[in-house]
Amino acid sequence: MRYFFQGLLFIAPLAVTALILYSLFLFIDNLLRDILEPIFGKITTGIGFLMMILALILIGYFAQTFIGKPFKAWFDRLLSKIPVLNILYSAFSDLFTSILGTEKKFNRPVLVMVNPDANLEKLGFLTEEDLSFLGEKDKVAVYFPHSYNFSGELFIVPSHQVRVVALHSADVMKFIVSGGVSGFAHKKIAGKSGK
Repeated sequence: MRYFFQGLLFIAPLAVTALILYSLFLFIDNLLRDILEPIFGKITTGIGFLMMILALILIGYFAQTFIGKPFKAWFDRLLSKIPVLNILYSAFSDLFTSILGTEKKFNRPVLVMVNPDANLEKLGFLTEEDLSFLGEKDKVAVYFPHSYNFSGELFIVPSHQVRVVALHSADVMKFIVSGGVSGFAHKKIAGKSGK
């Protein structure tokens, strides 16, 4: 019976990951198949997914051209004038830019002292050091992802309670999201020290 559970522990994460990727592949492929089949006739499985990848590459290339940049700026200005939609668009735009863009925000893992009496600390990511726009001095913004979830909370905390940790941000994110069970590769980042 012990070997059964060992086998389950070995295969379950791989199977769940494969199932999620396969479901995402089918969803995108079927979504585009409904659009492409009336134009091109019967198409092979995977063509819709491939077309999506190629379209994203072309859009990404276009966005970096001298035509694409002004168009995006114009589109951003247009959306900023539409109530409610401007909040949603800017929030998601900032989120995706912070994760995938050139100015990644979740790249500075920190430990925050949340209860000095109990010496209780919490792992998070330093996202903003200058909060003068909020009228706050000597405070920073720290994002705390939730475990086993793709959500989190933003806290404004005194900067003296924040300590930078010399670990890779991807490892820290994995550690937090897994509820602390994923472990670390024990590799320190050169040149980083505590605050």
